[in-house]
Amino acid sequence: MKKVSYFVSLVLTVALLSSCGGLNKMLKEAGNVNYQVEPEVLETHSGNVAVAITGSFPESYFNKKATLEAVPVLVYEGGEVEFEPVTVQGEDVEANNEVIKFTGDKFNYSATVPFKEEMRVSELILKSTASMKDKSVTLPDVKLADGVIATSTLVKKKGRPIIVPDKFKRVILESKGADIHYVINRANVRGSELKAEDISALKAYLIEASEKVNYEFTGTEVSAYASPDGPLDLNEKLSGKRAETAGKFFNRELKKAKIEEVKKEGFLKTTKTPEDWDGFKELLQKSDVQDKELILRVLSMHSDPVVREKEIKNMSEAFEVLKDGILPKLRRSKLIVNVNVVGFSDEEILNYIESNPDTLGLEEMLYAATLTKDAEKQLKYYEMAVEKAPKCFRAINSVGCTLMKLGKVEESEKAFTKAQELKDGDYVKNNLGFVALVQGDFEKAQGYFTSMEKLTDESNFGLGTINLVNGNYQDAVNYFGTTPSVNAALAKLLNGNTTGAKNTLEAIDHDCLSKEYLLAVVGARMDNEKDVFDHLKAAVAANDELKALAKTDMEFGKYFENDTFKSIVE
Repeated sequence: MKKVSYFVSLVLTVALLSSCGGLNKMLKEAGNVNYQVEPEVLETHSGNVAVAITGSFPESYFNKKATLEAVPVLVYEGGEVEFEPVTVQGEDVEANNEVIKFTGDKFNYSATVPFKEEMRVSELILKSTASMKDKSVTLPDVKLADGVIATSTLVKKKGRPIIVPDKFKRVILESKGADIHYVINRANVRGSELKAEDISALKAYLIEASEKVNYEFTGTEVSAYASPDGPLDLNEKLSGKRAETAGKFFNRELKKAKIEEVKKEGFLKTTKTPEDWDGFKELLQKSDVQDKELILRVLSMHSDPVVREKEIKNMSEAFEVLKDGILPKLRRSKLIVNVNVVGFSDEEILNYIESNPDTLGLEEMLYAATLTKDAEKQLKYYEMAVEKAPKCFRAINSVGCTLMKLGKVEESEKAFTKAQELKDGDYVKNNLGFVALVQGDFEKAQGYFTSMEKLTDESNFGLGTINLVNGNYQDAVNYFGTTPSVNAALAKLLNGNTTGAKNTLEAIDHDCLSKEYLLAVVGARMDNEKDVFDHLKAAVAANDELKALAKTDMEFGKYFENDTFKSIVE
């Protein structure tokens, strides 16, 4: 609290004193009225300047028949603005104002006015008039406080739109497979099997892939199986022999396709499964066998393959169906070739998107935009992606994000709205929220953010910024969390945590003019003159416009006459 007491020497004419009667004492002793003002230096929060005043009248000062009207006025260069006036009255006045006792009394007053930039350097003056009947006198003006600390206006209303990631993969694993089926208790590869559609497709794939320079063969697999009927020792031999015959066939076809990797040790791997119970269960579940649930229960009750087979064969009718519809499919060898399809290099992608964009697919175009920091080029590439895939909401959304980065907010809104028509998800809601935030429609922005199914770091930043603007500093701190930003530091500072604000600012790992300026403010609040000057120098060195701001920033009020401060801001 600040106590302001002004004793004014007044030279008034005898005629004035005699004509005002009881007002003479109130005028003469006006300097004995004390005022306590909160805050000591006025501040702006959520767009308003608030003041709280307590006036203390000494004993026998306030005439019982007098009325006093007072109005605080914020005076600044080029103008002034009045707060709400207040009227108090003596004990014998018949009116509906607050009564001030003749024996001494206090009155409390609070009001706000909208903040304007011109108010940064200003004085709060109390103007008052005392009246009795038809007589009145103007009491001396009283300076109550200086103003206005406008640190809350340093909030950054920046967009943090989210680009939906591309699905580009430089190396894509591709596999091609086929099955060789066998007659019961046999392991020879029949000629009819080699004419099967999947085997023919595998042969063609091997030749085609071997001719492509960006296809890298990583390995082949042969997995041989026997059905779970029959003796286990027989099935052991069958599955092993089937792996051998299938491997020979596969190896021969790999050599025909001139795949050099076949010469590498371990390129062709073989495995065998004597009794394919897993395959049996899978096929049974997909089938329409009448007793399949009963058979499945048998499988779950018994782990011994001999017991399983015996129990299933006991269900003679069901087993006949299995013998013809399920078991033959399990007598097989699976052939698989694995290939890495290697995409274009970064250099090739950037070259093609400029010289021959038709060479690239959608994902490569979206990826190309991530290979440059030039926002204009990013926009160009994303627009090319939209042209290639007009219904791709990711591409259209990325156009909107880049337009926002370029400061073209209205155009970005059109892009986000179009993307939302294609897919109304959290990404687009987040981005439309930031459009509204940057445009100053905080209620609309909050609506978008809170309608998201799951809040993101970006939307939390948006909600933190809205609460910061609205003066809800603790809520803002909570939304910003531990992620360092200027807004997060500002929320802590305005919430009274100066040390926390400093720690947050120092944790920002990129160049930021606002960071340096706010660190200077923190230095002033911590009475650290060196920090004030060091950080202010860094801020104005990068942006000369900050000099004008610092000159009128009441955070630095006590340094206004300091030579070092003057040298920095002049």
